[in-house]
Parts: sequence; structure tokens; C-alpha cells
Amino acid sequence: MSEYAALERELVTAIADAPDEAALEAVRISALGKKGRVSELLKGLGSMTPQERREKGPLINGLRDGVQGAIEARKEVLAQAALEARLQAEKLDLTLPLRESAIGRGRVHPISQVVDELTAIFADMGFSIAEGPDIETDWLNFTALNFPPGHPARDMHDTFFFPPDAKGERKVLRTHTSPVQIRTMQAQKPPIRVITPGRTYRCDSDQTHTPMFHQVEGLVIDKTSHLGHLKWILEEFCKAFFEVPSVKMRFRPSFFPFTEPSAEVDIQCSRRGGEIRFGEGEDWLEILGCGMVHPNVLRNCGLDPDEFQGFAWGMGIDRIAMLKYGMDDLRQFFEADVRWLTHYGFRPLDFPTLAGGLSS
Repeated sequence: MSEYAALERELVTAIADAPDEAALEAVRISALGKKGRVSELLKGLGSMTPQERREKGPLINGLRDGVQGAIEARKEVLAQAALEARLQAEKLDLTLPLRESAIGRGRVHPISQVVDELTAIFADMGFSIAEGPDIETDWLNFTALNFPPGHPARDMHDTFFFPPDAKGERKVLRTHTSPVQIRTMQAQKPPIRVITPGRTYRCDSDQTHTPMFHQVEGLVIDKTSHLGHLKWILEEFCKAFFEVPSVKMRFRPSFFPFTEPSAEVDIQCSRRGGEIRFGEGEDWLEILGCGMVHPNVLRNCGLDPDEFQGFAWGMGIDRIAMLKYGMDDLRQFFEADVRWLTHYGFRPLDFPTLAGGLSS
């Protein structure tokens, strides 16, 4: 066996034994690199006589070609093995159920859902949405709404007061969304038809009260509105919101400083089996307060009560959400329990509409 054949056999064996591409590359460099063993033989052809080149040239070139062929063949084998290993590691069992996407796992909070439901219902009646800041002046939160300083009705609201400012005035966390009504009446001329959903704050906490809660109020101001219009709006709202064909309501005389006359509204319900159902039964449940806007409130907003009149109402969003969806503790709304939200929450792409259903 010639020295070239022996070298080729040695190199081919090393190539075949290379366990990975890195080892194979090391063998290639040792054989065909700039200072490799085969490369050195090729360099020596230049110093040979013509007769030696004719004899040894084909053998050395054959050695080079054999080594290159063995390297390419081994490289293909290693690449195929690497691909099979990767496929084995990354294989998927298509018989397993598909993992739910993030948007599929997410849920809309019941409060946000109910606000969307309210918006859909009242927008269909021609109402727009008005908003305002959570921190209000005493004048907007009380005085403009016919709560004079020292009036006992102020004690009805357990208010969070801020420390007095440089002028001695104390701002408050709004106790209702009624200040938004004042801002609306000051900013635009009648006719006005708005609802004002938002957060409100009172110093109270138990199973049915929280320091921060949500409220929606409605306001209509024009020249001809009356209690008959108010009654129709509230009846249509209750039918749409609770998704029942008919409701019975009763209006009981009450007192609110900002409305005159004032009334509290009860809706007929059934409590059989510990479940509240509306549109049937012989029981009654209070759901909101309402009345005609007090003339003093109109004057405080720069409106002439001899020319304009209107009505307003207000209800707790958290409360009507509990009534509709069967929640028994208001505090759970704010505990950020993912399990509770998964159970009571709504899918983010199921927008409530009057045509498609509010709570679909």
C-alpha cells in the first residue's frame, strides 16, 4: 500500500469517526487546511521533476478528491442526524387540545360589561355620555346641587375630604356623578340628554357597600320634559337591561336636595328559591332614585327654570350588576381574584348590542 493510500485510509477513518460537525471541521482543517497534510503534499508538486509530477500528481489529487468526498458525505449524514434530533425534540402531539390564546383567556370585568350595556341601551334612546374628574370642589359636589353649607342633607353622604388649600377650600372625592351634570349644564345649552357613568367614593364598607363604587346618572333638560317621559325611559331601560318582555314599577315619594318632586323606584320581582327574577312575582326591590331637576339647580347652572325643566335619575352600577348576574358580595368586585373574574367575566370580543343581546 502506497503512502498516499495509507494516508487516505487514515483520514477517511477519522472523518467517519467524527461525532459532530465541529469534529469533522477539525479533521478537514488538519487534512485540507492551509497547512494540512494533503495541502502540504500538493505544495510539493512544484518542486518535483516533470517525471515525478506525472507519477505522483494523479495520486495526490486523487487523495485530495477522496478526502473531500468523504467529508461531504459525512457532513450530509451529520446534518440529517441533527435534523432528525431537532424534529424529535420539537414534535407536537396534534391530538392534544389547542391551548387557549391570551385573548381567549382574558375576561372583561362585569362592571365594564354593564357600563357597555348601559351605553348600548341609552345610546339607542339618543343619550350621549358625559364624564368628569373624580376630585371635585365642594361647590360642584354639594352647593350647586342645592346642598347649602350646613344643610343636614350633607350628612347623608359619608364624604372623603382633602385638606384645605391655601384659600381654605376643601376638595372632595365626588360622592356621586351629579357634578358631571352640573358641568354639562354649564358647558352646553339645552336640549341636553346625557348619562354620566363613573367612579364615586363614600366612607362605607360592608357586604353591600365599598369605599369606591360605580354609579350612573341620567339627565334630560329641555322645555317640555315631564315625569311621564322619565317613567317611560326607566321602564324601557329595565326591560332591556334585565332582558324581560315587561316590568312593573312603582314610584314612591322621597327626598333629594337636587330634585323636586323626588321619588324612589321599585321594580316588581320574584324571590322564590333564593333567586331574584324580574318581570314576575309579588315582591318589590328598590333600584334607583329620580325626580324633576330642582329649580335652584337650574339657576346655579345659569338656566332659567321658567323656561327650562328636566329630570334626572341615578343608580348604582355595581348593584344592578349584582342583581342581573347573581353576585352576592360587592367586595368581590375589587379583590382582583382571577378565579372570580374567570367565572363572572365576559369574553372581550362579545360586545353587547340590542340586536345581538346584551349579555351574550
